[in-house]
Amino acid sequence: MKIALIAHDAKKPEMARIATAYQEILAHHELFATGHTGQVVTDATGLPVHRFNSGPLGGDQQVGALVSENQMDLIIFLRDPLTAQPHEPDVNALLRLADVYDVPIATNAGTAEVLLRGLARGLLAFRQIVHGDESRHE
Repeated sequence: MKIALIAHDAKKPEMARIATAYQEILAHHELFATGHTGQVVTDATGLPVHRFNSGPLGGDQQVGALVSENQMDLIIFLRDPLTAQPHEPDVNALLRLADVYDVPIATNAGTAEVLLRGLARGLLAFRQIVHGDESRHE
């Protein structure tokens, strides 16, 4: 499965902890991330991560483009709800696209944990059933 990892600046250490804790699960999937988040995950885990631009420079939109093409299966987006983001319209657009295309999205560590544990148990197979594209999933 293709998994996008995004974290606002204040949440990057939390993303590193999640990626480290669930490294064994993430290692079996294709990882994508916005700029610095991808580097944080790679530094913490050694896992390969395809890095897009940073969020404010279009990275959220790059992830959204894959969502709209049915090329993203899960998103972990650790948002900082206490800090205004200059690219908030892009963030909202990504959340909307995830809803439109039925892509599970976690916006906090608790939901990320549930989705990653569910992924390990095969509970996200509905993506294969709904979209009928079993050839690109593990």
